[in-house]
Amino acid sequence: MVTKFEESMNEIKAKVTDIGTGLLSANKLLLEALKDCDTQKFNEAKAHIKNIGAKANNIDNSIIKVLALYTPEAKDLRQVIAYLKITNELSRACSNSRSFIRGFTNVCEDVAIETINEYAVPMQTSTVKAIELTISMINCDDIDEIQEIYNDVLIEESKTDDLYEMVERNLTIQAQDSNNFEKFHKMLKALRKSGKIASRAISIANLLVYAKVGGQFS
Repeated sequence: MVTKFEESMNEIKAKVTDIGTGLLSANKLLLEALKDCDTQKFNEAKAHIKNIGAKANNIDNSIIKVLALYTPEAKDLRQVIAYLKITNELSRACSNSRSFIRGFTNVCEDVAIETINEYAVPMQTSTVKAIELTISMINCDDIDEIQEIYNDVLIEESKTDDLYEMVERNLTIQAQDSNNFEKFHKMLKALRKSGKIASRAISIANLLVYAKVGGQFS
């Protein structure tokens, strides 16, 4: 029989999953928009991450009620605290996504499509995969599988770092031979947000490992 605590936590998980799914949908649309600088898709992506602050506050309030009503201990308390931190990371990931949309919309048409296809698209592909893997951890209870998924998230996040370093070198060289240094700088700034989204996915995945397996925050 499901306890009141478990019922409340399932509701919290569902709300967290809802925000995560919106974040994933937004970044999938961003990936499609990058391929052909589709302004409409950039705008559609925004719709999936609207009112995140209100949604996060709602989850936080639910968590506070759980703490007050059930005074969870040990593993249950670990789980509650982890989800309290996860909502903050999700909010920041959504904020990074909005910044990415704003930044890249302004420079997309000014950057060679070859550069976008070679660096920006693979980078965003890894960011999307990192988000997708992280969300799959929410309703996974198998410890070995959770650890495997976490390792996969680490790999995807590492790819975004490597690709960013490559595109940074490439664009710096291009900027030295052109009058478009400011545009290249804006593109790098926008792409950095894609990397930050993947970093948020790692933080969330780490919190989910802590909630379900134990250990320490990192």
